[in-house]
Amino acid sequence: MTLGEQYGLPVDASFNRNPYPPGRFHAHPAYEIYYFHGGACTYLIGGRMFELAPGDLIIMHGMTLHAPIVDARRPYLRTIVHFDPAFAAELLRPPFRTDVLAPFRELGNARVRLAGGRRERIEAVLAEMCDLYRRDDAVSCDRFLIAFLRLLHEVRDCFAGAEPGPDASEPSDAKARGAQRIAAYLEAHYMEDIHLDVLERELHMNRHYMARLFKAATGFTIFEYLYQRRITQAKLLFLLDPERPVTEVGYEVGFKHPSHFTRAFKRIAGQTPEAFRRSLRGAP
Repeated sequence: MTLGEQYGLPVDASFNRNPYPPGRFHAHPAYEIYYFHGGACTYLIGGRMFELAPGDLIIMHGMTLHAPIVDARRPYLRTIVHFDPAFAAELLRPPFRTDVLAPFRELGNARVRLAGGRRERIEAVLAEMCDLYRRDDAVSCDRFLIAFLRLLHEVRDCFAGAEPGPDASEPSDAKARGAQRIAAYLEAHYMEDIHLDVLERELHMNRHYMARLFKAATGFTIFEYLYQRRITQAKLLFLLDPERPVTEVGYEVGFKHPSHFTRAFKRIAGQTPEAFRRSLRGAP
């Protein structure tokens, strides 16, 4: 039993070396701290692609569609911490004075490459949290939360001075750069009526080449990504207002027909939008 199971903590920490299933996007309301130990991975977050190197630290503001694109021939080593920002804000009330959640709010999703003592400190506190999280006693729970607060302070220091906006580096591979252009366009225009001819015209790329390139670079088809992005946004709109009419949300995220929205939502989320909305209201 883990601390999360024993005490219902809205914080978790895990080191993972298991392969990541290809073709799987995800999004969640929790904030995420992701640390890359080793392997070969390009991380797709929204419309941006990050080629990772050991020592890379990523922060993610909740509900952004993201997925690692991993070379399965090499071990994929990472540590991930998820946490409820409201819970963290409660922990950080006075007498604490530092706004350590500012990087998540102000930068949204960002990457920094660590080295030297800062990298050693981040790795040490992550290892401590992962070890403590696997326990189930009260003392370990307290020590885990103390380590979590230390991690937030370290993360704040790592991103001090960072500016919001695109990452300074572009993917080195030409196909990855092309896929990033496509993903960035979809991120900005997902709510519009998008077809391959629209993408061909706007991005000045042959539609067949574009479809093959995106699939080869990401493991997803263009429209798999588009529908995932729309359903992620629909979930966010329902989270913000569970009373929003389903049809209204479907139109807002880019679906022209309510039945199409319902089918896509159920296929991706595993339940209809009506059922998802009822679950947020606590209704049976």
